[in-house]
Amino acid sequence: MMAQRKKYIYWQDENLWLGYLEDYPDYWTQAETQQELQANLIDLYNEVKHETVKCDRKIAELEVYN
Repeated sequence: MMAQRKKYIYWQDENLWLGYLEDYPDYWTQAETQQELQANLIDLYNEVKHETVKCDRKIAELEVYN
């Protein structure tokens, strides 16, 4: 299996690192270290891809008329 690269957004809030995958902004995770945060994000990605996380939201666009 080939590895994929996924972008994620992260920040530190006091003693915790928080973050989410750019493709799935509704699903956040946290950790005590950046390395642990990355591991949590990989786990989260696998859960979303295997549909163990429900309510995967999608983005769509509507055409509206004035």
